[in-house]
Amino acid sequence: MIRLNVFIQVEKQNYDQVVSIAKDLVAASQKDNGCVAYDLFQSTTRQDVLMICETWKDAASLAAHEQAAHFTTLVPKIQELAAMKLEKFEF
Repeated sequence: MIRLNVFIQVEKQNYDQVVSIAKDLVAASQKDNGCVAYDLFQSTTRQDVLMICETWKDAASLAAHEQAAHFTTLVPKIQELAAMKLEKFEF
């Protein structure tokens, strides 16, 4: 399995918009084949940090997700408004 932790640092004026887009991404991604989990979290120690935690069955499922219309549409919108950092783990 593959775990992705995507950290999103967002300025206050863009926060609500980024959360809305991220919630749409989560809802659509949870329906993708091979998605084990896909959740959005807000940091309790830093108000400007969100995290999307994804778990995928395998690399093929993740690759298909990265080509899905919701991914290719919504992720660039988040990137326009916030900084994203990805950490990938296999287990």
